[in-house]
Amino acid sequence: MRNSSSVLRSGLTVAVAALPLALASAAVAGPGISVSTTGSTVSVTTSACTQISGSWGTASLLTSSQGSFAQGRQVTLSGTSTSQSAAWSNVSPGTYTVIVICSDGTTAGTQSVVVSTAPSPSRSVTPSASPSRGVMGGVGGSSTDYGTVTLVAGGTLVASGLLGAAWYLRRRNKPHRL
Repeated sequence: MRNSSSVLRSGLTVAVAALPLALASAAVAGPGISVSTTGSTVSVTTSACTQISGSWGTASLLTSSQGSFAQGRQVTLSGTSTSQSAAWSNVSPGTYTVIVICSDGTTAGTQSVVVSTAPSPSRSVTPSASPSRGVMGGVGGSSTDYGTVTLVAGGTLVASGLLGAAWYLRRRNKPHRL
């Protein structure tokens, strides 16, 4: 009985310790928006708004020095009943806050986003064409693929050269009789 009591206490301790982490992550992200950046473009997506009089709502992009929704760069939400979105282009690097207010006046969510500087284009080296003359060392000295007839003819010449050299040397070593 003693083991089950300690297991129960440790399980409750872990659950109580994890509760603030779960609540904090839900408060940071905002329940109904998703913000992303691509280069200097910031976009927000939500499914929390309903269409009233042809409008889904408005999203605002605030810098760190701006304090209210009206001070930010505002964009009207567009989309369907399942997903609404807005985007801002040419956003300078920095930290921003995105706020989405639906057309019924409720706040869909608030989320911070960091826009980083775009990487500068790197200079790439392009290989130049190799010279057309000379031996291509990486291919074993041959730059073309020869057919079977050419290879057999070359092998025959090499073999006849070896046989001729062997006959000459063998004949030279024999004493001559007169």
